[in-house]
Amino acid sequence: MDTEAMRTFVRAADLGRLQHAADELGVTQQAVSKRIAALERELGVRLFTRTPRGVELTFDGQAFLPHARSVVAGVERAVAAVGPGSRALRIDVLGLRSAQAVVLHDYWRSRPGTDLDVVTLRVNDPRVAVAAVEAGDIDASFRTVTDPALLPPDVRMIHAFDSPLELLVGPEHPLASARELTPSQLREHRIWVPGIAPRSEWSEFYDQLATDFGLRIDAAGPHFGDEVLLDTLAESAEVATLVGARDRYIWPAAHDLRRIPVVNPALAYPLSLILPATNPHPGLRGVIAHLHGLPGLPGPVWRPAWAT
Repeated sequence: MDTEAMRTFVRAADLGRLQHAADELGVTQQAVSKRIAALERELGVRLFTRTPRGVELTFDGQAFLPHARSVVAGVERAVAAVGPGSRALRIDVLGLRSAQAVVLHDYWRSRPGTDLDVVTLRVNDPRVAVAAVEAGDIDASFRTVTDPALLPPDVRMIHAFDSPLELLVGPEHPLASARELTPSQLREHRIWVPGIAPRSEWSEFYDQLATDFGLRIDAAGPHFGDEVLLDTLAESAEVATLVGARDRYIWPAAHDLRRIPVVNPALAYPLSLILPATNPHPGLRGVIAHLHGLPGLPGPVWRPAWAT
């Protein structure tokens, strides 16, 4: 199938006018019409209906569009992978102080010549990140779709690494002097995790964590940012939160906060990497090798049932 015809179809669908598609592609409107007509003949269906204002997708065109868009994005990735001056590898992380960003920074420090673009999509629903990977807007995303059956066929998900949780408390908290803690020791204490978003992977994680260990996870109130959370912990003898061992938090020395490992079992937040099933950016090979080289967690480990 002619990929240029598919590219023309996608642009015409997005712009709604054949002339606009022709202008963007640098060809005549007649050439655009011929490409689309040839594609319709090959498929045996009509993709557009003509209207006074331009073109509109038929039902068949609507069904074909996401697949055509995916093919065009894959071709663009393939060309970029072998062309001179290939573009930077774009990877989405949950935050620039998150464990994912820390691990990527370690990778970049080991290969400082790597052209890496670390971005944050600022979305809670991992399906939005999947769509961005599928469309070629990003090359990979550190997100988890807890039901892999929901992934489209041209996207795959691999286990990246486990992030062990630590309890973060202020100096007046009853557990502040502990060197390490077991999950059972957390049961009587309020664990505040503000802003747990519905449909997010961490919502499912904390639901199962609370159920399996009888923990009191409190998601009350909006999340006004890490600074407000850290201030609250410093001032409270009752509030604690859970953070990833690699996550970076910065607080004033006067806060005297304590990060306490949770063991027997360690509570592992499983992090996944979502990437194209075919023609991934060549830079991902090095990133995946780096992830596979990370040490595993010692001792017994708890993971949610949906961990890959």
